[in-house]
Amino acid sequence: MEYAAVALLALYGLGYLLLGGADIGAGMLLPVLGRDERERRLVVTAIAPAFLGSEVWLVATAGVLVGAFPDLEGELLSGMFPAIVALLVGWMVRDMGLWSRGRVDARGWRAACDIAICAGSWAVAGAWGLVFVWAGETGIGRVGPLPGIGALMLAALVAAVFAFHGLGWAGTRLGGAVGERVAGLVGRVGGWRLYALTSAAMLLVGLGLGARLPLRESAADGATLAVLVPALLIVTPFLMTAQAGMWWLLRGRVREPGYF
Repeated sequence: MEYAAVALLALYGLGYLLLGGADIGAGMLLPVLGRDERERRLVVTAIAPAFLGSEVWLVATAGVLVGAFPDLEGELLSGMFPAIVALLVGWMVRDMGLWSRGRVDARGWRAACDIAICAGSWAVAGAWGLVFVWAGETGIGRVGPLPGIGALMLAALVAAVFAFHGLGWAGTRLGGAVGERVAGLVGRVGGWRLYALTSAAMLLVGLGLGARLPLRESAADGATLAVLVPALLIVTPFLMTAQAGMWWLLRGRVREPGYF
């Protein structure tokens, strides 16, 4: 059961990095992808329908961590409290900008929401970078030291991977003048190739973190896993099917701004 719990945690966590990481990266590059209000609205139109579905994977990851690895979850949250707070604040600011942008028909309001989306996305990506670097220094029964300059540089590198991941995703989703600009940014690599390369980088980052954590040693008792793992194995195919269906519905390029 411990191996199944680890596999489920990896599935949900890596799913979030691949899907949610693209939304975050596109938000980080919002001022670059959209040079005026209409173009930024087009980018947000591409992000908004998918970002909640992508965040479901993060919620599932947190649920598995809390239920199947309670000791590790407590140690990680207490040991990386500043990074977790930055992550949550950035997440709320970003989502607030995405939700609120189309609520008020005023240029200043939309500009403020664009700033919230971009700044929140950078905060989330940077916080994840800190979590990935810092978590490897944290184990059961101890709290890792504050990250030094080298760790902060690695965290910045992880944030850059998020940005390039969003750029590759934008190359597959955006059309019109914005799509042409993205094509110029990605060059001969192409949007799909860049997305595939950054997806591989995301997988390596996630797997590298998992390899450094004492997952099997911190798993819950057998009775808990005997209830939790079968329930997750039943739910997971439905989650994957819903995600695949959503991406199928959103498979076309976005060429006109929508409500957002």
